[in-house]
Amino acid sequence: MGVSATSPGQVGRRIAYHRSVARPKMTQQQLADRAGVALGTIRKIERGERGVTDSTLDAIACALGVDSSRLVADREHVSTRIRDTLPALSAAIATYDMPEDGPVRPLPDLRAAVAQATAWRLSAQYLQIARALPDLLTELTRAAAAASPATAEVMAGLLVTAYRAADAVAYKYQARDLSARLIELMRWAGSGAHDPLLAATVGYVRTEVFFAARAHTAGLRALEQAIDACPPPVGAEAAAVRGALHMRAAVIAGRAARGEAAEVHLAEARGLGDQVSEGVYQGTAFGPDSVRIHEVSVAVSLGNEHVQRAFHVAREWKPSADLPAERRSGFYIELARAQLWGGLADDAFESLKVARRIAPQHTREHPWVREDAATLRRLKRAEAESLTSFAEWCHAD
Repeated sequence: MGVSATSPGQVGRRIAYHRSVARPKMTQQQLADRAGVALGTIRKIERGERGVTDSTLDAIACALGVDSSRLVADREHVSTRIRDTLPALSAAIATYDMPEDGPVRPLPDLRAAVAQATAWRLSAQYLQIARALPDLLTELTRAAAAASPATAEVMAGLLVTAYRAADAVAYKYQARDLSARLIELMRWAGSGAHDPLLAATVGYVRTEVFFAARAHTAGLRALEQAIDACPPPVGAEAAAVRGALHMRAAVIAGRAARGEAAEVHLAEARGLGDQVSEGVYQGTAFGPDSVRIHEVSVAVSLGNEHVQRAFHVAREWKPSADLPAERRSGFYIELARAQLWGGLADDAFESLKVARRIAPQHTREHPWVREDAATLRRLKRAEAESLTSFAEWCHAD
């Protein structure tokens, strides 16, 4: 891997900062041990005395539990690296039904690797996913093809979860055809898992296809079919999966200008959210806080006249740091749009900056961020230099 274009001094200062604010605080030795890098190398990097290769930067970012983009000023470099991995991801899924021979780790190791990919997805660490998933998917397809009857369903479930992590990158980086293909593979693999909750989760993710095509009425119909097929909400897991479907149905109903349907689904989600603790169920965050976030999403989906509802939620509540980064940043992106519609341009810019601090890659690639930053720039309501820098960062027109 090449050396990043970012200056060594900038990278070193950012690494030192994130190490100092880690919980618990991390020493240079601990960082070196976790990243698999020599202590002397860490010291020289933090002092700005040497550059950092991409592979070393990724290892340090992983050890710190942050996205690599947080450690560099040249965020375009990170985005380019992610896009450069998409052909490898496409090649990995091309042989889904005829994998080449190769090594396969024990099942516990594969479970751990897939769990790590899910953690990266929820924290919007797309570069880590993009680098790891081509090889992991290839290995999982080999494992699934050779699975015994006793482990076949488990392997199918792991494949679905891994495909979902890969789709997060494809969808966020506008590789719509690749995203649609990955979702179809989720459906294909899911049929072998014989797990109705997993099937419902695939229905949740499938909605991306309808959002991308702006086929909101069809997407609502597909989600309602998934809700009908979902097991009764007996137990936290089933209640959360069903509630997540209702959350997403509320948003897409709003996009379809089906206000009454949006309210019905949001009320169902709220009732189910009150039955469970906020957490991640079948790879999807759900609970009372997630429902509040989606209430803002529904208000924005329904249009300008509903922005006061979004403001009401935001006045009384803010997402805690315990929620997944992608979901928290999404809240501030949606809120920014409501604030912009409500004539609160300065507040909208502040919300976009909060979203960037929480999940920079998710925020940078979100089309609404680019649209809203471009609008704010035309309005010239925020401090010019800061707004121009932000607009250039997210490639706003």
